[in-house]
Amino acid sequence: MAIDQTAECVAGDADIGAAEALFHSLSDGTRLAIVRRLAVGEARVADLVAQLGLAQSTVSKHVACLRDCGLVDGRPEGRQVFYSLARPELLDVLAAAEAVLAATGNAVALCPNYGTDSRGLDGPR
Repeated sequence: MAIDQTAECVAGDADIGAAEALFHSLSDGTRLAIVRRLAVGEARVADLVAQLGLAQSTVSKHVACLRDCGLVDGRPEGRQVFYSLARPELLDVLAAAEAVLAATGNAVALCPNYGTDSRGLDGPR
């Protein structure tokens, strides 16, 4: 999605759809935790399970999602697969998100639709 110097969005529907898919792939806390862990270096599902404290099936499902989105690659070594970030640019996206969060303070966390306080038993609205 391209934005010109006057901050007007010049993206077409396809670009918006792709950006929406990217952000959706990162919108799950488990997938985001996996991406943040893989930013440090490659890991096996077993490593991620131990570090995140989640079930193997849960971690495998989220790694597969990230792999299907082209964000994570797997490198087989014997019977193991070592996962890493497929796109180093993803680190720039995460850094930019952290900058936006720092600039907005609690505004995002307090958002009535998606903020951390809006989650009830059914998850985000």
